Amino acid sequence: QLQLVESGGGVVQPGGSLRLSCAASGFNLEYHALGWFRQAPGKEREGVSVISVSGGSTKYADSVKGRFTFSRDNDKNTVYLQMNRLKPEDSAVYYCAATPWGYGTPPLDNTREYPYWGRGTRVTVSS
Repeated sequence: QLQLVESGGGVVQPGGSLRLSCAASGFNLEYHALGWFRQAPGKEREGVSVISVSGGSTKYADSVKGRFTFSRDNDKNTVYLQMNRLKPEDSAVYYCAATPWGYGTPPLDNTREYPYWGRGTRVTVSS
């Protein structure tokens, strides 16, 4: 069974950091590009960051650029989202998604390109 499982969410004060993980089972992430998406209450799901199959290319939403870092460890079949200098507006459920992909990064703004999704992990940034 193909599965993505996110972890690492929680409650953190503004300015703090969290590292989200997304582990795959039932398939090899090595041949997939991935994306992190988030959805806050009452809002549409939005793209946060994407990473290429090789891990050599990443893209970020303007709102997180310079604060978040997307990385992957194919040996562990896991990807990570390091989130620094968190803001209250970063509060959301964060989802990872995977897609078989060739060269470059998949789109940040089209969730339909991703056939595999995790169930999400909640991040709350509050004092």
